[in-house]
Amino acid sequence: MLAHLERPTARAPGLRQIFADFGLTYFANGLIGFIFSATGPVAIILSVGTRGGLSQAELASWVFGVFFVNGLITIAMSWRYKSPLGFAWTIPGTVLVGPALQHLSFAEVIGAFYATSALILVLGASGWVKRLMSSLPMPIVMGMVAGVFLRFGLDLVRALHSDVGIAGPMVVAFLLLSASATWGKRIPPVIGALVVGAIAIALLGRVDASVVHSFAFAQPVVQAPVWSIGALVELVVPLAITVLVVQNGQGVAVLSAVKHQPPVNTIAFVSGIGAALSAMVGAVSSCLTGPTNALLTSSGEHHRQYTAALTFGIFGVLFGLMAPTFTGLMLAAPKEYIMVLGGLAMLRVLQGAFVASFGGGKFTLGALISLCVTVADLGILNIGAAFWGLVAGFTVSWLMEKRDFQALANAD
Repeated sequence: MLAHLERPTARAPGLRQIFADFGLTYFANGLIGFIFSATGPVAIILSVGTRGGLSQAELASWVFGVFFVNGLITIAMSWRYKSPLGFAWTIPGTVLVGPALQHLSFAEVIGAFYATSALILVLGASGWVKRLMSSLPMPIVMGMVAGVFLRFGLDLVRALHSDVGIAGPMVVAFLLLSASATWGKRIPPVIGALVVGAIAIALLGRVDASVVHSFAFAQPVVQAPVWSIGALVELVVPLAITVLVVQNGQGVAVLSAVKHQPPVNTIAFVSGIGAALSAMVGAVSSCLTGPTNALLTSSGEHHRQYTAALTFGIFGVLFGLMAPTFTGLMLAAPKEYIMVLGGLAMLRVLQGAFVASFGGGKFTLGALISLCVTVADLGILNIGAAFWGLVAGFTVSWLMEKRDFQALANAD
């Protein structure tokens, strides 16, 4: 079965080549990707876990697992394939776990995590995942991606409205650096916005010192799973779908759109390994993340973007080791600061997603339906809107854009 896993096409880079390929632009992209992962998505974990009655130690262990394990996977995969391959955890899967914790024990949920990892491993090794991905027309997939990423642009506008004192200087700095080719090369626009925003926060005294804690290392909690038929039926298949179709689908689409060639089956297989390691410390399943990989590839030279993923992975490992300390630092900044950083970094990526969806003239109705269903953000059967966006877009396109499917079949 392992014969279906894609082998690297490039030699793994040595330290000398990594340092030669590295630069401020890639550090900035990796840092922004990390900041995105360490703020809103972490808040989702804390919200779900708190409502589910998890202890502070169990929550800290969960945060440790999703950062430390996936940071190591990101470093290993990005180095071996010499390509940006940023791994994180399934956010829809995290949300899906919330209702389950209301009537299942955490040990039963962890048992479902282990079972999910086994299913993902088998599907990745079988080659089925790559066949499914290749059967979906790219405009429809990118319509879903555009729907997921649209909120970043909307958050940017909302941040300008709600806190112009912080968001305004950041946007001005970004626009000035973007408009000046000379200064833009010296200081990446997003880094300029990050620094200006930090200065504005300091001058306005907007740091929330109450959430900044003293230095502390994470202490992961290893729990034995409990095997429950109810938990397996409720969680395993939906979790696997969120990883393989929703999350990995986004990540693969994002990387493919910028001319990278992600190893689809290997990514699924490694996600299964990551899911098993994460489950050991009570963390939800691993996946190839869409938004973070978009941030990692938002600028810079194509062949050097893997160093942004290495930066992201290193920050992830460090965050995992010192989760209590870094969580406090991240939460100390106003939410508008993070909203603006994510929005500015995603502008070009969002533009590219819309061009890929509607710029080619084929599957445009399916892409529009996929976009609308995803933006509506209404889950069904505990499965996120991104999956249903793909289903709706593909179905409508199959019924009403048959010529495009025929042209696609003839091209193959």
